[in-house]
Amino acid sequence: MQNLIISYLKFLLHSKSEHGIHSPFVFDLITKCFYNNSNYSEYSILQNYRKALLENKNTIEVTDFGAGSRVFKSNTRPISAIAKNAGISPKNAQLLFRITQYFQPETILEIGTSLGLATSALALGTKTLDPKSKITSLEGCPNTLGIAKTQLEKFNLNSVQLIATEFSNYLNAFGKQQNWKLIYFDGNHSKKATLAYFEILLSTATNDSVWIFDDIHWSKDMEEAWKIIQNHPKVTVTIDTFQWGLVFFRQEQMKEHFIINPKRNLSSYLFKKIRI
Repeated sequence: MQNLIISYLKFLLHSKSEHGIHSPFVFDLITKCFYNNSNYSEYSILQNYRKALLENKNTIEVTDFGAGSRVFKSNTRPISAIAKNAGISPKNAQLLFRITQYFQPETILEIGTSLGLATSALALGTKTLDPKSKITSLEGCPNTLGIAKTQLEKFNLNSVQLIATEFSNYLNAFGKQQNWKLIYFDGNHSKKATLAYFEILLSTATNDSVWIFDDIHWSKDMEEAWKIIQNHPKVTVTIDTFQWGLVFFRQEQMKEHFIINPKRNLSSYLFKKIRI
């Protein structure tokens, strides 16, 4: 918790808006995507998806392969509590939708489906693409995956292929066979696992790839993993939004690291992470 607070204060000290950003690529991403204030109709779908989960008082037995939770003391958890405490925030779901819509990736890999809150944002962001385009979402817990499957079907988000698997097993067997345009890393928030997934998938990265790492300041281990990723020779541009680390492999750009305030309530994020 102390590490998170210190990291947050450092972020506030060093973060920027679009002012002073000299990279046209990053400037456009910030102004046209991050700071896009349009009220998309898809936002109401994201809200209703979340509302349905928050109103679900059933409990499920969760199989947790990741770094654990700071709030849940038992693996028997109410679905509403998982959605409230462990799911992507409403503002970040909207931002993930905008990022997906902005880059229009033809192939998406999500590592960590959970209840499908982020998955729904990815699916809505690709609705204008070729109907054959698919989102592959991996989840180690079959019970949470079952809830996500029901939810996605309920909201007619049919572009998602859900796979119950241990992440490393799938990535080693099949992950390197695809040319993923966008990868959302949201499972097993540990240094060892994060770097392992990064290395396995590195051969699939292209000039147009967009990789998003969740919770890069969740722990000292995750911050160490983030620094290693930033310094990798194949990585050229990274953006730290405090919640996420965005990674790009654009060879035409010089190596630069940006710390960007995405204009959201960071104090609410901090409060949530302290509780979790």
